[in-house]
Amino acid sequence: MSKTVNKVLLLGNVGKDPEIASTNGGTLVAKLSLATSERFKDKQGEWQDRTEWHNLVAYARGAEILRDYVHKGSKLYVEGRLTTRSWDDKESGRKIYRTEVVVGDISLLSDNGRPAKGGSARQASHDDRTDEPSGDFNGLGITDQDVPF
Repeated sequence: MSKTVNKVLLLGNVGKDPEIASTNGGTLVAKLSLATSERFKDKQGEWQDRTEWHNLVAYARGAEILRDYVHKGSKLYVEGRLTTRSWDDKESGRKIYRTEVVVGDISLLSDNGRPAKGGSARQASHDDRTDEPSGDFNGLGITDQDVPF
């Protein structure tokens, strides 16, 4: 079988404060929208901006980080995977589809100028893929003090 990849990388701005809920089993869920923009020249040579909105969903610790540190306007770097959910609309009976990015890794790039609850938002990061400590750069012995930025 050939290898396939389902990976999404986004760098953008949060459209509104995350919506927080819990599953029936008690797992925390955060939903939010992220805007990415591109700039290009049209046929007349005029600069145009195009904004694309992405639906994001995070679970457990990722949802906690979004709840505690992310606000409308925050800049985020997100890694995740695409998934599409479907359900039957209760009113029309039609099948509804929604494509979302399931967040795996979050890097907070700004705190939107507001103090974050419980500490600095710039220091918060979460990666659902590993449980390794984030301070030694994958076992290379490099610490945060060795990085000049």
